[in-house]
Amino acid sequence: VVWALRHTEVFSSEMSEELALGNERPMIPQQIDPPAQSRYRKVLDPLFSRRRSLLLEPEVRRRANLLIDGFIDDGHCEFNSSFAIPLPCSVFLSLFGLPYEHLDLFLEMKDGIIRPHAKTQDLEEMVTIRKDAGRSIYEYFEKEIDSREGKARGDDLLDAFLSCEIDGEKLTRNDILDISFLTLIAGLDTVTATLGCDVAFLAANPDQRRRIVDDPALIPAAVEELFRWETPVTAVPRKLTQDVTVGGVEMKQGEIVTILLGAANLDERQFEAADRVDFDRERNRHMAFGGGPHRCLGSHLARMELRVALEEWHRRVPHYRIKPGETPTYTPGIREVQYLPLVWGE
Repeated sequence: VVWALRHTEVFSSEMSEELALGNERPMIPQQIDPPAQSRYRKVLDPLFSRRRSLLLEPEVRRRANLLIDGFIDDGHCEFNSSFAIPLPCSVFLSLFGLPYEHLDLFLEMKDGIIRPHAKTQDLEEMVTIRKDAGRSIYEYFEKEIDSREGKARGDDLLDAFLSCEIDGEKLTRNDILDISFLTLIAGLDTVTATLGCDVAFLAANPDQRRRIVDDPALIPAAVEELFRWETPVTAVPRKLTQDVTVGGVEMKQGEIVTILLGAANLDERQFEAADRVDFDRERNRHMAFGGGPHRCLGSHLARMELRVALEEWHRRVPHYRIKPGETPTYTPGIREVQYLPLVWGE
């Protein structure tokens, strides 16, 4: 998996036609390969740096507590709708300098891209739903860019996109639209999915939960271990640019192959006792963020959001469990808990 992710000249991400998600052009930088991709990453990486992510931490902590305030006295909640969905999505809106009142619209657009199957099982209808959602995303950001023309630049991401340059030239409007498109569908889903899976695991494993309640300093290590165990994006597709043999398996030029990140994270050759969750694991080079040139742009932001979310949740709601009689169900692809009812108190 590591070898394949590093060798983009063989395992290409340039497959916007084969992997159409409602986008009209390749999503930047995910669906282009080096050297063009490297030029974009050079200017985008600093905007998603660990330092910039940490600047958002107080706001993430504030929003987490506002959400918890809304249901803590009830003694129960459906975790996804009450916390795991609105928290990362509100962070995204804050990051882009967009109004919180647009949250429902963004969730609708994101689900149209990622989960058209929630509305229909007809494949042609799914394509239509994705195209409609994609068109809505482009139209939204077109209007937002227009509204900012001639105004002083702020410190949010969209203004940063409008200001930054590559080799002395500013990003084109299509560049900004294609980057925003990718950031939306990535930023509104994977943290939500991971947070739900993490809390479902901790609810079902009270000994592990009590460890981080008693010692919150364990939470950063727990986040990393649960990234390994609950890999949010279990697999990524690539298109072969040439014939290649990997692990004794012959693959042909033009074929679409699936790189299994979730399987790599359970490799006994890399992780001692890989089938056991260990918050004290010393060597944890997990693949939850992929690898190579296309390693997840938002990894620092995701780590911060998950750490803060678990810190505040377990500070405020330390003793919780899955509602008796309920069994969480998981989805493939983006691994998530579809429904997670929790109870606490008496």
